[in-house]
Amino acid sequence: MSKMKTKSGAKKRFKITASGKVKTAQVGKRHRLMNNSPKRTRNLRGTAVLATPDAKRAKKWMPYG
Repeated sequence: MSKMKTKSGAKKRFKITASGKVKTAQVGKRHRLMNNSPKRTRNLRGTAVLATPDAKRAKKWMPYG
């Protein structure tokens, strides 16, 4: 049987941790940053962990993790 393909958009956006959680970039850090307070902009640094329903969907897109 042939290998399953990974969605190319998903491999650019998500990483799966050793414990199986899905990491992604923070939302709200791309544009229109003037509307955010400086505190909010600082707090959006780094990565976030996807919620369980969203992580389940992202894992389907990346069958080999």
